[in-house]
Amino acid sequence: MMESQGLRILVVDDEKAIRRFLNASLSAHGYKILESVTGKDALRESVSFHPDVILLDLGLPDIDGIKLIQKIRKRAKTPIIILSVREDSSDKIMALDAGADDYLTKPFSIEELLARLRAVMRRLLPIEKESVLHIGRLSVDIPKHRVTADGNEVDLTPTEHDVLKLLVLNVGKVMTHRQILREIWNKSEELDGVLHLLRVTISNLRGKLEPNPDRPTYILTEPGIGYRLQSDS
Repeated sequence: MMESQGLRILVVDDEKAIRRFLNASLSAHGYKILESVTGKDALRESVSFHPDVILLDLGLPDIDGIKLIQKIRKRAKTPIIILSVREDSSDKIMALDAGADDYLTKPFSIEELLARLRAVMRRLLPIEKESVLHIGRLSVDIPKHRVTADGNEVDLTPTEHDVLKLLVLNVGKVMTHRQILREIWNKSEELDGVLHLLRVTISNLRGKLEPNPDRPTYILTEPGIGYRLQSDS
């Protein structure tokens, strides 16, 4: 079944086996694939190939993946999904803060990658001024500041609404603590007091939106990193 609508994907990885696996698996779902082995090639192809999504390994032979993300971000807003063996939360945070949209640790299943790509595809769609976003049992009308769960309106504080709006506009994407603090509280560091406010706000949102706040299905925690609004609930 075709899911991709012909989206172009640039695969940047120096491992031939990984490139072969991704090319075969994603081509079977209708994606158009171009491969790069080095960061230099990736920078060139990110301009000439006009990819819709970039799949990037951090361990390239000629340039560190974090620096490559920063270079790409100076030229384009193309969604970047990291595929890396690096498991430390510090590596994930650096990549996401540098401008990556998502992070998958190798080995991963093709089904999980396809889900992340679907989330990226949703973010590529323009949000109409009058549109209402439906995520599972939730409906979020951003222009009207109106949120409903199972058709019942949910009363949110201004801060709760701002955090939810940020997560909705980046549905499926991991938002780091630093990114959220910068957008909502205008803070660039994870200060203990402000980080506590974020955690309280998330807890309150879950209490109002989740069927079972103790086992959230919408606002998911990425341990040590941040939060993600689950798009496939």
